[in-house]
Amino acid sequence: MELKINNLSKTYPNGVRALNDVSLNVPQGMFGLLGPNGAGKSTLMRTIATLQDADSGSIMLDEINVLEDKQAVRERLGYLPQDFGLYPRINAEVMLDHIAQMKGIGKKSERKDLVESLLQKVNLFKDRKKGLGTFSGGMRQRFGIAQALVGSPSLIIVDEPTAGLDPSERNRFYNLLSEIGENTIVILSTHIVEDVNTLCSNMAIICQGEVLMQGQPKEGIAKVQGKIFKKAINKDELDSYRNEYQVISTKLIEGRLSLRIESDTDPANGFEAVPADLEDVYFSNISKKVDPITI
Repeated sequence: MELKINNLSKTYPNGVRALNDVSLNVPQGMFGLLGPNGAGKSTLMRTIATLQDADSGSIMLDEINVLEDKQAVRERLGYLPQDFGLYPRINAEVMLDHIAQMKGIGKKSERKDLVESLLQKVNLFKDRKKGLGTFSGGMRQRFGIAQALVGSPSLIIVDEPTAGLDPSERNRFYNLLSEIGENTIVILSTHIVEDVNTLCSNMAIICQGEVLMQGQPKEGIAKVQGKIFKKAINKDELDSYRNEYQVISTKLIEGRLSLRIESDTDPANGFEAVPADLEDVYFSNISKKVDPITI
């Protein structure tokens, strides 16, 4: 099973070019789509989910033409958008049953078994009689995954799923997504590097509507390994360092800036070589498009 995106472009009526000739091959398993806010991730996800049209290009899910045969895609799709509405007074059990009916599961006993199984899977069975409006952020996200799993989809899209979750809820969500990704295509769209590092065997980085990198996280790390150096500087020194070095990220620590640069050779001048990680891969690519001080 594979999702193939070729030369996809989208420009909105206000002139914003959200997608610029995007091409990606997404295999079965967890695939991370990493990029800053406004990078074009949500536009791409909505296009794959048949919620909006592209100006040009193609998307194929195995033999299904996603842009032309939308109903066939929807029958195989589970989608958890960044913001999804809930009926606050309806409980989880009733809502999932309703969604199952909408997905064409007509037999009541079959729906009952499915709803119970999904609520157990996302650890919400004990809360099944509670109104959705009483759910915490993590519970809402887990319910969102449950509704996305109705109908045993072969493609699941989750858009910024861990934003706002506390560490324990994020870990529960990681475990749930990892289990789901064993048997289907799961596209995880996020700006949180840790999400991709923890979950995904394949990934892409997108910024300003363009794909800057795609492959395995370990491949990206290997490309910058031995090229990352750090140094603590005063804030008023930043401009001069940016003029002389390829600054990829900065972090304010106790009133001083921890500066990370990318260099093919040892820059000396007090810089210390450090092991590269996926965050360095992300910032290395993004800094070519966006001023690193604003990332």
